[in-house]
Amino acid sequence: MRIALVSPYDYSYPGGVTVHIQHLRDNFLQAGHEVKIIAPSSKPIDDCEGVIPCGRPYSVPASGSIARIALSLRLSTKVKTILAEDFDIVHLHEPLMPTLPITTLRFSETVNVGTFHAHNDRSLAYFYGRRILKRWFRKLDGKIAVSKPAMDFAGKYFPGYYNIIPNGIDVERFSNALPFENLMDGKLTILFVGRLEKRKGLKYLIRAFAKVKKEMPNTRLIIVGPDGGLRRGYENTIEKNDIPDVHFLDYVSSEDLPRYYKSADVFCAPATGQESFGIVLLEAMAAGTPVIASDIEGYSQVVSHGKEGLLVPPKDENALAMTIVHLLADRDMRSEMGRRGVESAKGYSWTMVAKMVSSYYERLLSEGTTISGDTTEVSPADVQAPEKAQFKIGRWRL
Repeated sequence: MRIALVSPYDYSYPGGVTVHIQHLRDNFLQAGHEVKIIAPSSKPIDDCEGVIPCGRPYSVPASGSIARIALSLRLSTKVKTILAEDFDIVHLHEPLMPTLPITTLRFSETVNVGTFHAHNDRSLAYFYGRRILKRWFRKLDGKIAVSKPAMDFAGKYFPGYYNIIPNGIDVERFSNALPFENLMDGKLTILFVGRLEKRKGLKYLIRAFAKVKKEMPNTRLIIVGPDGGLRRGYENTIEKNDIPDVHFLDYVSSEDLPRYYKSADVFCAPATGQESFGIVLLEAMAAGTPVIASDIEGYSQVVSHGKEGLLVPPKDENALAMTIVHLLADRDMRSEMGRRGVESAKGYSWTMVAKMVSSYYERLLSEGTTISGDTTEVSPADVQAPEKAQFKIGRWRL
């Protein structure tokens, strides 16, 4: 198959959707398909084989984060030129985002597939723009959501038939990593990975760590992730309350990131909501690190409470602190949860995910018609996602 993978986001800037697309591309190439990535880029990417830059991205606030997307209304000529390559499949990620995916949908005359990644409580853009966006939504011959929360969010504004195919993970990269020797010094390490923005809930982890430190002085907190504008406030809180052993790491290379997971005794994800899928949870699980995460829908479908980790109520620093102390004090529990996490993560390998997506392509091509419906339900006949993607909702208890 000749496949075009379209992203609305800056290709030269790290992000979950970009990584998702790159892994699909790599696996499709290994399977013998021809693949092009079409995306805006703020930097030259001539050295990236198979990537076609299209549009200049701008930073736009979106759902408590920052989206780097192309906003130009003059992409038509270039998009039509690219589509002249006669693709069998045009696969658009966040297909209703401005302006590259919508422009591509406008001119694409082949089989169009859209993957919906996001999960938010609401979307003003979808709410006020859905009458216009439905025109392009109807051009999607197939629709994928990475999770049930993502499906529910998209389906609230655009009802239809969605296949749930989860995000993937490079399991071996995380499971085979070696820990940092300097972190194997006897101290217990709590790890946070994520952009420093409000919805990631880091302030609750910092407050919880202050309580943990009093109960277990031999602990440290490592915070990995770019500043989303809140780091100075976090540092002021830490200094004001005299909380020792908190370490910020702005940038961590792709080679070092798995080593931090492998060096941690516990991984914490205290997000407050709006998480469609827990990629960072899978990364920790693949590294064999037990997880403590907020009991929100995007996370509880990945981690089963008491199996790969523990779930706590969001925004509850006391419950979070109590759970951290409980898990750090029980080496055997950590070891068993880590072992189970590795086994669960194997079900989300990129090889499996890419096969699910390519099987869906083949189904659409063979049927030659749009798969549609009146509700956002998943058919049992569809390619099945790993067990955790069957929407098991964990409940916090301790």
